[in-house]
Amino acid sequence: MFKDLIYAGIGAASVLKEKVEEEVKKLEEQGKLKTSDAKSFLESIEKKGKEEETRVKDELKRALKEVIDELGLATKADIEKLKEDLK
Repeated sequence: MFKDLIYAGIGAASVLKEKVEEEVKKLEEQGKLKTSDAKSFLESIEKKGKEEETRVKDELKRALKEVIDELGLATKADIEKLKEDLK
């Protein structure tokens, strides 16, 4: 389920990026936007997108960790520690 949400978000972001690039290119072709401004704008959007992706991933990891803790599930580290204790 979480994987599907992540893929849906990535897909939506990809489509949005393509649409923005198309619109910026149209404005550039119509002379309403300078090439340098278009490039700067697209780079800015890409940077913000990457920052947001990192933030969302971190938030998702935190939320999943909370769920695992609340359910009392053993983590990989817990299992490794148990293996060591049993040796």
